Amino acid sequence: MSNSWVALEPGADPAERARTLRRAHAAFTEAGTVARPVRPVVADSWRRSARAGVGPDCTASVELSDGDLGAYRAEHPLARVMPLVRELMSTFALDGEHLVAVCDAHGRLLWVEGHPATRARAGRMNFVPGARWSESAVGTNAPGTAVAVDRAVQVFQAEHFTRRVQPWTCAAAPVHDPRTGRVLGAVDITGGDGLAHPHSLGFVQAVARAAESHLSLLTSDQPAEGTAELTALGRDEAQLHTGGRRIRLSRRHSEILVLLARHPEGLTGDELLCALYEDESVTPVTLRAELTRLRGLLGPELLASRPYRLTVPVESDVAVVERRLSAGAVTAAAAAYAGPLLPASQAPAVVRLRRRLADGLRTALIAHRDPDLLADWAHAPWGEDDLDVWRALAATRPSAAVRSRLTALESELTAPPAVAPRPDHHRPPRTATLRSRSRPGTPHSLP
Repeated sequence: MSNSWVALEPGADPAERARTLRRAHAAFTEAGTVARPVRPVVADSWRRSARAGVGPDCTASVELSDGDLGAYRAEHPLARVMPLVRELMSTFALDGEHLVAVCDAHGRLLWVEGHPATRARAGRMNFVPGARWSESAVGTNAPGTAVAVDRAVQVFQAEHFTRRVQPWTCAAAPVHDPRTGRVLGAVDITGGDGLAHPHSLGFVQAVARAAESHLSLLTSDQPAEGTAELTALGRDEAQLHTGGRRIRLSRRHSEILVLLARHPEGLTGDELLCALYEDESVTPVTLRAELTRLRGLLGPELLASRPYRLTVPVESDVAVVERRLSAGAVTAAAAAYAGPLLPASQAPAVVRLRRRLADGLRTALIAHRDPDLLADWAHAPWGEDDLDVWRALAATRPSAAVRSRLTALESELTAPPAVAPRPDHHRPPRTATLRSRSRPGTPHSLP
C-alpha cells in the first residue's frame, strides 16, 4: 500500500478485507499476535489499547452531559471554528448518511452531527457528545487514534479494537493550536464502507488545516494591548503570546516569566534571586543581566522594574489548571494539564510549584475515581511509575493488563535496596556538608 494511513489500497475488495481483518482481530485478542494485512498504525494502536486494559467488548462511557457539556464546549478553543466545520462538512455528511464529530485532545466527543438515522444508530454505542473515545477508553478508532499519534488516519471496520464499532468506518485528522502547535482535538467523519477511500482522509485533513488557519486569523485579530498568554506546562521552554507575537523563551527566561505571572504585584531582585537559584554564590549582577536580556526580548513596555513586574495581565496554563481544580472541575483540569511545569527546571520556586500542581491534580484524579482520567495519567510519561494512581486505576478498572502493570510496579518500587559495595579502606571516607539556604529578609513561600 502506497500510503499506510489509508485503510484500503486502490482495487481492494472491501468485503474480503473485512473478513481478513476479523480473523486478524480474533487472533490478536486471543493470542496477542498480529498478522498481515493489518497496517502498522493499526497494529501499534491495538497494542496500546491492550496495554491500557481495553477489552474488545467494552463500551464508551459518557463523561459530560447537559450543563457540564455545554460549559466545557463553550470554553473549548474548537468552539470558535465549529461554524466553519459545519459549513465544510455538513452537506457531505447528510448526503452520504455520515456523521461529523469533533473531539478534544483527550478523545472526548464534543460535537456529533449529521444524518439523523445514522446518529440514532451511533448513539446505541455511545458515539455521542460527552463520551470518551480515546484509545485508552475504547481502543482503536479514528478520532481517538488521530489525537494519540497526531496524524490523520482512517480506520476500516474490524480495524476498530472494540467489536461494537467494527461495522463502522471513519477518518479523522488532528487540529493544532496555531500558536503553540499542541493538539486541540480532531475532526472526524464516521459512516459506512464508502469512507475507506483516500478522498475521505484528504477531506478531513483539509478541514483540519482550514480550522487551524481560521484559528490563526482569529488570534491575529486580537488587540495588542490584550492579555498575554503563557504556555509552560509539558515543555522546557515556555512560549509567550502577546500583541500578535509568539515568543519562545529560554529556560531561565521561562522560569522568570512563570514567577512574574504568578506575582502581578512584582518581585524584588532578592526575591527573584532566591526563587531562581539554588547556588548561593550567584550574584545579583547575574540576575540583572538575565533581566536585561529578557527586557530586550519582550520590549521595555512589557517588563518594568523596582519591583520587577509585567505590565500586562498574563494568563498562564498553570493558572487555568489551578482554577479548574479549585472549582472541582477535575475533568477540565486534566484536559488543560499538558505535562509537568518546565520539567527540566531546577529553580527552587518552580520545583515547588511543579510538585504542588502535579500533586494537587493527581490527588483529585484519585479521589474522582474516573478510570479514563486515571488511565490517561498512568499512561503518560509523568505517570507511568505513579504507584498510587495505578492502584486507583486497578480498583476502578481491574483488567489483566492493569493488574499486571501494578504488580510489576509494586515489585519494582518495594524491592529491598541492593547491597552497598564494601568500602575502599585505602581511601578516606567522603563526607557531605549540608548547608542551609537562607537570605535575610527573603520569603520562602514563593511562588
